[in-house]
Amino acid sequence: MIINGKKIAEEIIAELKQKPVPKRFFAVFLVGNDSTSASFVRQKEKTAKALGIDFRIYSYPKEITNDKLRKEISRVALSKRCGGALVQLPLSSHLNRHYILNVIPREKDVDVLGERALGAFYAGRNLVLPPAVGTTQKILSTFNFQLSTSRVAVVGLGLLVGKPISVWLMGRVKELYLLDSSSDLSILKEADLVISGVGKAGLIKPSMLKKNASPVRGRPSVFSGRVAVAEGRPSSNGAGIIDFGYDEHGESIAGDFDASELTNLSTYKLAFYTPTPGGTGPILVAQLMENFYTLNGLSS
Repeated sequence: MIINGKKIAEEIIAELKQKPVPKRFFAVFLVGNDSTSASFVRQKEKTAKALGIDFRIYSYPKEITNDKLRKEISRVALSKRCGGALVQLPLSSHLNRHYILNVIPREKDVDVLGERALGAFYAGRNLVLPPAVGTTQKILSTFNFQLSTSRVAVVGLGLLVGKPISVWLMGRVKELYLLDSSSDLSILKEADLVISGVGKAGLIKPSMLKKNASPVRGRPSVFSGRVAVAEGRPSSNGAGIIDFGYDEHGESIAGDFDASELTNLSTYKLAFYTPTPGGTGPILVAQLMENFYTLNGLSS
């Protein structure tokens, strides 16, 4: 089954549209002129505007200093009129990511990247989940995936994806394998679910995955009144893969998972996979908006 991330995202946005629009603004800080980062910010802006959110982009030159950027973010994020803030990553190499991110107050940290928000998340006390964790939860909730009886592999242990997802999975799964791009990936044959966030196109091939897993129990569950996945029926015989990684591939982007070999899903008997693009990306943006609503007291 191909997970249709756009449909899941549309369901999240449709629910948010039923709620009052937050009165405070959503601030995004963009450093430099990286085209990929700018594209991601535009995606966030488009979704925010569809919700009627006051979305403000603060752009700075690549050469900005740590202290100057931190001061600028502090000035905006600490304003009573600001309801949520994030720094678009990655930052220029001369900037101290943690020093910059930690200026965002926990109650406005929609990305859950500052130390206070992360610490509260690790302790199970934060108001919102990191977007990658929320996205994973949404995907798994679209059908009855049994984490407690599953072996799960996380490939790539970065700040945005692998690390928070690994923490969230601890205590929820039967076995957890933590890997990076240089690890021996043969262990993936043992995993019922693979979650990847390396950013290396084609790192994981269908032939590397388990073929006799059974993570899906019964029929897909209903998400917000409608089944939010499509294109095929879930297989109870293969592993599932949730792919957050992306890499430039010519004029397009490609994920860590190489789906080009999946001309016939039955050949590999995968339970499900997320395509790139159109898989986790739209859900991540929708999760950010949901976090913004929650931090402003407007989401259940």
